[in-house]
Amino acid sequence: MSLTTSSRAMYAPEGWQQFSEEIVGSSPAHTAMLAQLRRIAATEAPALIEGETGSGKELAARAIHYGGLRGARPFVPVNCGALPETLIESELFGHERGAFTDARQARAGLVAEANGGTLFLDEVDALSGRAQVTLLRFLQDQRYRPVGTARERETDVRVVAASNRPLAVLVAEGSFRADLMYRLKILHLVLPPLRERGGDIELLAMHFIRRFSAKYGLPIRTLPVQTLQWLRAQRWPGNIRELENWVHREFLMDGSATAGPGPAHESARAVDCDDSGLGCFQRAKAEAVRQFEQDYLQRALRQADGNVTRAAQMVGKERRAFGKLLKKHGIARDSAWGDPG
Repeated sequence: MSLTTSSRAMYAPEGWQQFSEEIVGSSPAHTAMLAQLRRIAATEAPALIEGETGSGKELAARAIHYGGLRGARPFVPVNCGALPETLIESELFGHERGAFTDARQARAGLVAEANGGTLFLDEVDALSGRAQVTLLRFLQDQRYRPVGTARERETDVRVVAASNRPLAVLVAEGSFRADLMYRLKILHLVLPPLRERGGDIELLAMHFIRRFSAKYGLPIRTLPVQTLQWLRAQRWPGNIRELENWVHREFLMDGSATAGPGPAHESARAVDCDDSGLGCFQRAKAEAVRQFEQDYLQRALRQADGNVTRAAQMVGKERRAFGKLLKKHGIARDSAWGDPG
């Protein structure tokens, strides 16, 4: 059987159509990525998706799953950054009743839930050394033992992993196992940051406006020229997620009927105001808060040597809340992706 014939046989056009419509864009970088994504969906091999925070890695993973033959089976996402190191094996492989203090009843793990489908390992770069060994052992033959039993079990999952930072850089630094990277990186997809996608920003902004219009039953609004200019001038370190959140906020908070069409007239108009205008106050305040949070988070990470858990403890926040702040500002735990601007 030729490679072309095999790819067609494993391709699920209905599932692909559903998710490809959500992956909006027409720039050369986006078009090339989408073609590669479609080829990956037509295979069964493990795949690694790399890209900056907010660039759409989970959406790409879902397109791979639902666009392939496993689309009718479970898609099970796993936030590796939120897995407690002491419970990594229990979360992935399940446990028997009484296997440890709080194991009051037997529980199937995430691997069992994903049987026949796709196991999506998000933030795989956040796995500890011990967790990396556990995952590597499983990937070798997809056999595992639930905690508290000696009986080995077998599963059939497609593994798709995602990382905010290039694993090759982490391997060179010694913080990620090379053998695990090779297991995960049989197929490789890099998502371009929003700032490298040309006119996709306005396409995405209008896509989100239509979505929120349908969600809230409000009229669809257009984007005035000055708003489009402002959008194109931004660096968007949080990428698509940051743009979506911005459109969502402006769409809901726009209460003026005379300031012109579009959900972002305040931000666009603020570009032209001078220091004597009170109209600049809200934007200046928001920018000051944003800059403070960004600088504070970066200082905390530097003092913790990039360790998110330790940085969260230092500033008195829960790890998950601290992680959300990092995502909000598009801050990676190191500068592997370069300065996002």
